[in-house]
Amino acid sequence: MAVLMTIWGAAVQQILLVYTALLISVVLGIFLAVISLYSKIFAKTIMTFANLAQAVPTFAIVAIVVPLIGIGFWPAIIAIMLRALLPIVKNTWIGLSDIDYSLIDSGMGSGLTDWQIIKYIRFPYAYPAIFSGVKFAAILANSIAILTAIIGSGGLGSIIFEGLANMNISKMMSAVIPAIIIALFLEFSLTYLEKKVVSPGLTQDT
Repeated sequence: MAVLMTIWGAAVQQILLVYTALLISVVLGIFLAVISLYSKIFAKTIMTFANLAQAVPTFAIVAIVVPLIGIGFWPAIIAIMLRALLPIVKNTWIGLSDIDYSLIDSGMGSGLTDWQIIKYIRFPYAYPAIFSGVKFAAILANSIAILTAIIGSGGLGSIIFEGLANMNISKMMSAVIPAIIIALFLEFSLTYLEKKVVSPGLTQDT
């Protein structure tokens, strides 16, 4: 019973890590992508930074966070976010910008404001690209959340590393299986949400 409670507690910590980091990444990534529509310099800067963050090994990002912020839950959230941000920013920006401009001209001719054009024209056509980026970011976040156990984030990674250190395969697998279940749940839940949000007939072009 004590073992099950330990695994359950670690799984809850894992879910908190993944969902918190993913939510922050989605909000920040969509905001940056929208701002990038109106400034080529800003778009280039954001994409360059995101690509650099993606090019740096995950372990290095985790290691860099420690001297700057410390250890624990929130430093781990930042490390996960830095890795998960790129696919969201990139896919959202591509989805919002890769659109038939005759639709935008038509919207402007109808008296729509810039925000209304983004909300009613750009976003509906960008949803497939956005969800593609979010689903990829979710899988990344779940895997990186395991690695952040080395900086005291808790979660299933702590049990996995303990199992590796002691060559205890059963202990390691007791955490690996819930991690896989969380990853599958993220994929299926986001796919279900995508089907509810994306209008029939829209396809993923990115």
